[in-house]
Amino acid sequence: MYMEYRTDRLILKILTSNYYKDVLEFQNRNRDSFEKYEPTRPLGFYTAPYQQNILKCEYKMAQKLLNVRFYAFLHNDPCTIIGTVCLHNIMRAPYECCELGYKFDCSYRRQGYAREAVSKILCVAFYDLRLHRAYARVSPDNTPSIRLLEALGFTKEGIELSAISIHGEWTDHIRYGLVRPD
Repeated sequence: MYMEYRTDRLILKILTSNYYKDVLEFQNRNRDSFEKYEPTRPLGFYTAPYQQNILKCEYKMAQKLLNVRFYAFLHNDPCTIIGTVCLHNIMRAPYECCELGYKFDCSYRRQGYAREAVSKILCVAFYDLRLHRAYARVSPDNTPSIRLLEALGFTKEGIELSAISIHGEWTDHIRYGLVRPD
């Protein structure tokens, strides 16, 4: 697995802690949009030291191939983060699977960037990491995310009842799965 991949329009790379200001800016720009679907953020999440520590942790986990987060940049603007794609909870034998996560800046949605980035990272998961399957959880009211997963060939596997605590309330999520294509 490489630290950086390229698609037609994107640069996808694992970041070091030196990028904490860029990550903090990305998080702050999209705070309202992201928080709708994510657990309550810990105190200090929207601070430079917190983001720097998160990046250090993410980098170490990526080196161990436990969780791998790629940040997305445009070829023509390699300094602005427009999204992330992450392979969480990478499990080896006998499972050989991971959970897929992604989020994109509000200004860059509905332009195919998420599909392009997720497609590439699924190739990394299936062919570089040799995983057998990927799965994703999505809120039932997150229609754009559901459409993305279905367009990529994911199959609805069912509802995970009370799966994730969002702002102190246990919420159901739809589980989608995709087996590595032959």
